[in-house]
Formats: sequence, structure tokens, C-alpha cells
Amino acid sequence: MADLAASLVSKYFPKSGNSLVIGDVSVVQLAEIYGTPIFIYDRAVLDQKFDALRSALPARFSIYYSIKANPCPAVVRHFLSRGCGIEIASVGEFRKALEAGCPAERILFAGPGKSEAELELVLSRGIGEIHMESLTEARRIAAICRRLGRRAQVAIRINPAGEAEGGAMRMGGRPAPFGIDEEILDQVLDAVFAEPELDLCGIHLFTGTQILDAAVLETQYRHGLELARRVVKCLGRPLRTLDFGGGLGIPYFAHEHELNLESLQKRLTALFQEIDGEPAFEGTKFIVEPGRFLAGEAGVYLTRISDIKVSRGKKFLIVDGGMNHHLAASGNLGQTIKRNYPIAIANKLTAPADETVDIVGPLCTPLDTLARAITLPHAEIGDSVVIFQSGAYGRSASPVGFLSHPEPAEIFLQDGRHALVSREGEQFESMQQGSRQSRGEVNRKLSAML
Repeated sequence: MADLAASLVSKYFPKSGNSLVIGDVSVVQLAEIYGTPIFIYDRAVLDQKFDALRSALPARFSIYYSIKANPCPAVVRHFLSRGCGIEIASVGEFRKALEAGCPAERILFAGPGKSEAELELVLSRGIGEIHMESLTEARRIAAICRRLGRRAQVAIRINPAGEAEGGAMRMGGRPAPFGIDEEILDQVLDAVFAEPELDLCGIHLFTGTQILDAAVLETQYRHGLELARRVVKCLGRPLRTLDFGGGLGIPYFAHEHELNLESLQKRLTALFQEIDGEPAFEGTKFIVEPGRFLAGEAGVYLTRISDIKVSRGKKFLIVDGGMNHHLAASGNLGQTIKRNYPIAIANKLTAPADETVDIVGPLCTPLDTLARAITLPHAEIGDSVVIFQSGAYGRSASPVGFLSHPEPAEIFLQDGRHALVSREGEQFESMQQGSRQSRGEVNRKLSAML
């Protein structure tokens, strides 16, 4: 195995002989029970990531799970059981959060282009906060509130003037559809104050994603505090919430390192000691919205080799799942240059890596390439290929309808127990018991696990 894959196995997933084990179950056994391709999520790793982040954050911080990273109901319900709120970016995600048991007042709604129908629905259900992305949206919310006879708790999402250097995708400091430019913040505040239906409770700062440097996060948070002071001065009272966004990353490629949480803890402890007792932040709740950081390392994508061929000297492993299930691993979701995710032959973990191959999916497009020139043990038809770091932006961020191949199932594991979550909108299926279960029956099963 390559170094990153080996380190993930060592840290999270033990071995049984030559095979990968997740949640105390061999992936070979899971493949036999559920078939392939499948996404597998391990509750123990979700807990490890949550506990590590919770320990690194000051006590005044609340964690809101960014559901866009992985909306699998079992994953969402687990983070709710740990005390998380939910950050959404669509009405569909709002419904998923409610169905998972999240109270509406524990949900934050961010994202550009919110429609009148979307806003009316979430307002009528008592959503916790709407994070406004434009002046038009602010006025739209106020008009809906007048019609409904209620006030809305809103926050201003700010596109900061500076960039968060060190992130893989920057969403601040440049022209962007996200948030309101810091340069016109005073104008926006005047417009919000002119609408009595808008209860300005906070601001939301988000400058990037996939940040692996604690110093970058410290700089980002420090700037957020400065922006909050500016708003408080105009508002005449402390903000109830200050949302620093997400952006905490995980390593995907050989040159990347994990976020140093010990460094982050030291930096944030010192930073928030500076504001201790400052009137501008009296009673303010500080929020972070991680998604990838919490769920990414807890999931793997498991496929099976269906064919092996050599074309003009190059060896191809053809697997039964591809970019239609895992767009990010194919390099078609944000990568400029295709780089390989950490990958292993799940039933040959300790075998010597002595062959260089390409791994491709079953789609009739050259884009369906999961790995290029990767060195792995000698593989045979029927072997299982596992892609690590697949718990976030996997199935839900992929074109699962492309070419109408079967959709991948999602399996949730805890201490040797496992439940299959079938395709959205259909029944859930328990292949382990050889019977079909209703959504309610599976929810009860998951409740027992959670």
C-alpha cells in the first residue's frame, strides 16, 4: 500500500490476515453479504473525528454538521446524537435534516439563489437561521415575513476581502456568488436595519475549504472576530452567533498532511483568551460547520474487479463502480490535475505492490478513471478494490444516474453490527436477513445502533 493508505489502515481500520476490517467486520464479508459497489461508513471513526475536533475547540463553540458532505440518514442521525446542529444549502437537505430528527431551530440555511418557495417553506417551519447571500435575498425574506406575520432570524454571510491561503478551494477574497462582499457591508447593514422583519442575529464567514493549516484557520477566525466587532458597533448589541464556516480538511494525496489539531487548539485557546470578557462578544455562540472533516475519513468505497485487460502495454483493472458513484475520486470534482486517492486491494493488504495499473469503471467514457499509474499487488478478477477518504462528497456528489447503472448502497457499521441503507426513495433492504424492511423498521434498527 502507498503511505497514505497504509497510515489510514493503521489509524482507523485494522487487518484480519490479509484483509481490511471496518467496524469489526471484514470488507470481504461485507462484499459477500451486500455485493458491490458499496459505500461503508464506520461509526467509530465518526466518533473519533468528532471527539478530536470537540477537544480542540474552545467550550463556547458549537458544531453544526454540514449535511452536504454526506446526507446518509444514519450519519446525520449520529451527529445529531452527539449534539450537533445541521447546516443546509437546500430545501431537500432541510427535509433530510428534519427526517433525521433535527429540530428546525437547530438548522442553518446558507447558499446562493434561495427561491421564494424555499424561503417560505423553511420560515413557516421555524428554521433557526437563514444566512443571507445578497441584498435581494434580504428583501425577499422580509417580504415573506410580512406575509407570514413573523420575524426571521438572519445572519449575513460575508465574502471577506482577504483570501484563506492554504485551502484547496478558495471562496473568499475574489468575485463570487457566495456571500456579500465585505466592502459593502455597511450598506447591507443599513438595508437590514430598515427591515423590521429581519432579526440580525449573526454573521457567517467562509473563505475556503480543504484547509490543512491551523495557522490559516487562526487567521480566518481572527478576521471573523474583527468583522463581528464592526457589525456590533453598528448594531449596538452583541451578536448571538458568529459562524466561522467549515473548511477543515483531510489529506487525500501523498503530499498532503492532516490538520494539526493540537496546534489548532493552542492557537484558538490563545485567540479566545484575548476576547474573554470583551462586551462585544458577551453571550455570543461561536459556530463551526465541518462536513468533510467529520465524515470523510469514516467512509470507504468498495468495488470489485470485473475484468483485467492489457492495451498497448498498459494494464487496466476494470471495476464495477466508477465516476457515477465517486466523481471526486475520478478527479472530475475540483481537481485540475488527476491525482490518485488512497487505494488498496482490500483482500491483499500485506501482499507486495509490484504492478503498475490504471483502475477504470464500467462507463463508456475516458473520464471514468479512478486511478492512473498506481502501484498495487498483483490483482485478479474478483478482488476487492477499496478507495479510502470516501465518507464525504462521495455518493451524493456524483452523477449516479449517468448511464443508468445500479446505484451504490450505503452500509453503516458499529461494533460488528451493520445495516444497509438502500437507494433513496425505495425500501430499505436487509440482505443479511434475506428480507425487505420498511423505512420505519430500519429507522428503529438504526436507533438501536445509535
